[in-house]
Amino acid sequence: MIAKKVFYENTQLEHERLELTDKGTLYFLGRNLTLKNCTLVLKVAASNLFIRDVRFTDCTFEVKQELKNHQQWIRASLKGCQFKGRLSGCDFGHWPEYGKGPEYQLGSIEDCDFSEARLDGCRFMGCDPRTLRFPRWPCFTFLDPIGRAPELRRGKWPGLFGSVVVDELHNQPPSTVALTKYAPAVAKKLETTPEELRAVIEQFDCFVY
Repeated sequence: MIAKKVFYENTQLEHERLELTDKGTLYFLGRNLTLKNCTLVLKVAASNLFIRDVRFTDCTFEVKQELKNHQQWIRASLKGCQFKGRLSGCDFGHWPEYGKGPEYQLGSIEDCDFSEARLDGCRFMGCDPRTLRFPRWPCFTFLDPIGRAPELRRGKWPGLFGSVVVDELHNQPPSTVALTKYAPAVAKKLETTPEELRAVIEQFDCFVY
């Protein structure tokens, strides 16, 4: 069956509610699209959602189905936006080295609020993390993960967390300024507990939790 395609491009929308929820539809946001004070309800897989050359200002994203491994946020400008729901493996911000094309130059994020979201394995690139509100525990965010990696390696991390996560921080892309994890998911995979993780996290000042 051929998927239905819905395009939002070459326009400016304000105070609109976009329901991107049909699993049989491919949604294309962009090119040359500006959304202001809009609400976007997302309930599709990352493979159904295409973002390119979009400016989101003061928008709310209600993620009704976990959005996994969606890197195309780096092809959008996000300012003053709020995210709700579960996102994993997503990247935000300015990462022009990720791909060819002018849309990768556009990527940015500032003044955005993730306090009502659950993030796991999400990265923030080439931005000022001080303008962002990160989710609190059981999520936790590494600030300047590459720069602080030598210090973090000296911690006594439980389970496999040290060898799998901390020892590999230096391999993150150079523009990575923050990295958010979800403690219950990490603990389950890396043979530890959220409580054991938090006990070590609390020893460092480069975390938001």
